Amino acid sequence: MYDLSTPLALRRRLCALALLTLPLLLGACSTTALLDQLVPEDSYLARPSAAYGSDPRQQLDIYLPLPGAATGARPLVVFFYGGSWSSGERASYRFVGEALASRGVVALVADYRLSPQVRYPAFLQDSAAAVRWAWEHAVELGADPQRIYLMGHSAGAYNAAMLALDPRWLGQVGLRPQHLAGWIGIAGPYDFLPIGIPAVQRAFDWPATPADSQPLVHAGPQAPRTLLIAARSDALVNSQRNTLALDQRLRQAGVATQTHVLDSVSHVTVLGAMARPLNFLAPVATLVTDFLHAAPAGGPLALGAQ
Repeated sequence: MYDLSTPLALRRRLCALALLTLPLLLGACSTTALLDQLVPEDSYLARPSAAYGSDPRQQLDIYLPLPGAATGARPLVVFFYGGSWSSGERASYRFVGEALASRGVVALVADYRLSPQVRYPAFLQDSAAAVRWAWEHAVELGADPQRIYLMGHSAGAYNAAMLALDPRWLGQVGLRPQHLAGWIGIAGPYDFLPIGIPAVQRAFDWPATPADSQPLVHAGPQAPRTLLIAARSDALVNSQRNTLALDQRLRQAGVATQTHVLDSVSHVTVLGAMARPLNFLAPVATLVTDFLHAAPAGGPLALGAQ
């Protein structure tokens, strides 16, 4: 619960409520930047940004738990934001990094190349390269290489899903979906052909988009442990066609899957609820961190294992 016992806390709550009056909450970088101003800066450690590739868009921000906040190696999350694969920047998602790091999770918020600079599947290849960087640097960041998770919202949830379900992409960087401890999809599009949104048409070269570009096609027993979160009233990504259909396919394949379709949030506020001032909207941060801190049965493959 957000503490209202101090003037600063009350001011943050009032600002958060003001944000809810905006018609496109979190729909623009300026709004996420405003939300970032409402989260604490003393609840995590920030490391300098790191490059996982040579392109200026191939960089990530690093958020670490405070020393002494927990003992032992921690889970690590690579987070991919949304924006129809044509907009977004990692600097606008400090609230996600803070939400995770303040709860004992090492968080990496990754940029990736966008349309029109690139088209499918370049943003998946970038995402896979970011995951490889996470594997190589997990120990120095205080994380457990056996507890690496992917997480994304909207278009970023698609990126996470494709890496977790389709072995082609992690395979290009010497990894497999079985090396992941799990993945989290928030309001993700997992079955969206035919494509009607112009920005998405450009990103996927519609109508030449291959059928195997859809995560639902790849849902099978090889998938790692899964957490799916969606908004029942999502006006952009239909939760029945996407989240619930993927949930059914994964469960039929025997994959350990948790799914929560929430009534109190929208496509954008389902992620905004991760921010401490907006935790009252829905228990998204709790659902995510409980999933990350729960030990998966059997565990993922060690790096190099077949």
